[in-house]
Amino acid sequence: MLDPKLYSLLQVYECGSFIAASKKLSITQPAVSHHIRALEEELHVSLFDRRGGRVVLTREGEEVVKCAKKMLGLYQSLQRDLQDSKRLISHLTIGVTHTAESNPIAEALANYCAQNDHVMIKMITGTIKNLYSKLKSYEIDLAIVEGRIADPGIRYLLMDTDYLVLAVSVNHPFAKRGMISLGELKKERMILRLPNSGTRNLFVAHLESNNMDLSEFNVILELDNIATIKDLIRRDLGVSILPRSVCLDELKKKKIAVLPVENLSMVREINIAYQSDFTQMDMLHDIVACYRETLRHYQ
Repeated sequence: MLDPKLYSLLQVYECGSFIAASKKLSITQPAVSHHIRALEEELHVSLFDRRGGRVVLTREGEEVVKCAKKMLGLYQSLQRDLQDSKRLISHLTIGVTHTAESNPIAEALANYCAQNDHVMIKMITGTIKNLYSKLKSYEIDLAIVEGRIADPGIRYLLMDTDYLVLAVSVNHPFAKRGMISLGELKKERMILRLPNSGTRNLFVAHLESNNMDLSEFNVILELDNIATIKDLIRRDLGVSILPRSVCLDELKKKKIAVLPVENLSMVREINIAYQSDFTQMDMLHDIVACYRETLRHYQ
């Protein structure tokens, strides 16, 4: 069993107060305070600063919380693996970006589970930064992400190669075109992802490589929900730069048209990221095969 002091530490961090943490843990507030003091004495550090009625992690406290999350993730993974070995069931927690959530990945994972009734998958969404943090702390087993980062502890398996396109209504004058120029795009009402999204950042980076700035374009709306963006495009309320993979269903049903933008080759990888000690490689290759089989239904 994980040290109860670490549970108290994590709850104080998440709740922002000792009282709220004690309610979550169903123990007294003095007991929580005792756990934190004991940890501070063991580690010879101060974990929290008290500021305006809230407790805030010190720099040393941030390091301890990061380690405690990792320990908790490993312990929960151990519990799950032991239970799975008894029941001959495999549980996987997979994190995906908001972009990946909107393409056939969820369908492919459902298909994989349907074909393998001993496998159960829990899928969560988050930003790339958040998913990598959860992967490193063993809160998730796998992350499906765009691109790669330089980290020796993380390995990758390529799922697909995707690219960004201009998405427009089927009634838009561009719908019948093979390509448009950046000059033409400047005149359009654009609906874009929020500034922290990988899609938006890749688009901006390619504009800069062409000595252009996003401020030169007519961006009328910014939002994070890809389904909403596609709905607005279908109603011809604007155009957007989106990964082609998130438009496959609309393309098949002829609800949206996509085309490249001249001088913008916005290609990126979709990868499964996993810790170097992950051992179920056969499962990963089967998931990739199931994903690619799912894609064939959209062709």
